[in-house]
Amino acid sequence: MAAYNAEMNKRLYEAAGALGETERQRERGAFFGSIEATLSHLLWADIIWMSRLAGWAAPAASFPGTSGMAADFESLATLRQDTDARLALWAAEITPRALEGDLTWTSASAGKAMTMPRAKVVTHMFNHQTHHRGQVHAMLTAAGARTGDTDLHILV
Repeated sequence: MAAYNAEMNKRLYEAAGALGETERQRERGAFFGSIEATLSHLLWADIIWMSRLAGWAAPAASFPGTSGMAADFESLATLRQDTDARLALWAAEITPRALEGDLTWTSASAGKAMTMPRAKVVTHMFNHQTHHRGQVHAMLTAAGARTGDTDLHILV
């Protein structure tokens, strides 16, 4: 899933980059409003989950203020590439044993401590990516951009 996510993120960022700043930041009625804000939230979410799963430094922003992960789109794209590279390394090294047991964290969005099996947390992290990437894909398509094929079995 890490390889698929990296490839899809690359495609979405390329398509979004071709649109220009005005189109990327245009309010489109999505949960996070714009293409750029949704991409920023996705980056934030991956980093917050990896801070819980693997000890990465947590992002400074907290939910719901997750749409400002970088000063500009180019910086956001660089952070996304770096994060995807780190995720790929983590995924290549993770063992089934490391996914055993529960993970407990404090959720700002839920306002309480949460506990979930580690394997389910990883599944959620990748599913969350797919959910919001689908929103970005719809916004990009509506704006006239093309990302190419999105099917997992074709890409990885």
